[in-house]
Amino acid sequence: MSCACRSRASEHAARAQPQLNGNGELIHLLSVEGLPRAIVTQILDTAANFASVNDREVKKLPLLRGKSVFNLFFENSTRTRTTFEIAAKRLSADVLNLDIARSSASKGESLLDTIANLSAMAADLFVVRHGESGAPHLIARHVAPHVHVINAGDGRHAHPTQGLLDMYTIRHYKQDFSRLVVAIVGDVLHSRVARSDIHGLMTLGCAEVRVVGPRTLVPCDLAQMGVRVCHTLQEGLADADVVIMLRLQNERMSGALLPSSQEYFKCFGLTPEKLQRAKPDAIVMHPGPINRGVEIDSAVVDGRQSVILPQVGFGIAVRMAVMSIVAGNDA
Repeated sequence: MSCACRSRASEHAARAQPQLNGNGELIHLLSVEGLPRAIVTQILDTAANFASVNDREVKKLPLLRGKSVFNLFFENSTRTRTTFEIAAKRLSADVLNLDIARSSASKGESLLDTIANLSAMAADLFVVRHGESGAPHLIARHVAPHVHVINAGDGRHAHPTQGLLDMYTIRHYKQDFSRLVVAIVGDVLHSRVARSDIHGLMTLGCAEVRVVGPRTLVPCDLAQMGVRVCHTLQEGLADADVVIMLRLQNERMSGALLPSSQEYFKCFGLTPEKLQRAKPDAIVMHPGPINRGVEIDSAVVDGRQSVILPQVGFGIAVRMAVMSIVAGNDA
């Protein structure tokens, strides 16, 4: 193959899968969808190596020393933003949290102009949360080859690091995905976490993925992906190994999709009694924020089967893994 043909093939591959370089290595993390199983496993294995950093007296590693990480959160966040900041600092990066409300974006500066100006300040890695689906992809197509982009949640599209930390949590407690029944319960229609979880579970060979919710909150195309759709909690929880609860995303809803939050809790809220339909050793997860008494009862949140707080903690190790991997690969 000529140099020109190789160049065109490389450009086509980059457009088709912008997360990977010509060698198939991760240079941006934009979505779990399309990631090879080997890369997902690499991230989880690397995170497992970083998990012990929490137990060390000195919690810093030099892997990103001299690198600048810019956190650009155009939407509110507690867990994601905080764990990204902790992860970057534990890798010895210089971290800048941009205050969007006080930035030039609030004066009408375009997203790409904001990125161009921050790139001129020697940014090496952008962590981006944005209300518009596709915003991190747009940024990744316009940054310099040495700059990396991590999607911290874009619109209703994807939340890849949350999906990966959910996979890490499941693997930590259950090990073998090929034997698992996983139920994702709630407002799947508006959930970028659910999308990332579904792609992650499929990639890792989960035996059965169930989506559970009212018809108004479940996308109509899931069955085509091999997902089992259930419209009652009783069916969805039967003999499940893992239960992932989702909050109602009222801020993304238009129109009356539910009669009331009380009616929703009656039908789809997870209580200790309803959880008994799952396996006795089933684990309960939630990406947060939790709305107690709406999608989940406090007795479940604080109960013996809940792994919600460990799930949050695992986010540090997973985000350390993602940043260290992408920063170590060239475009």
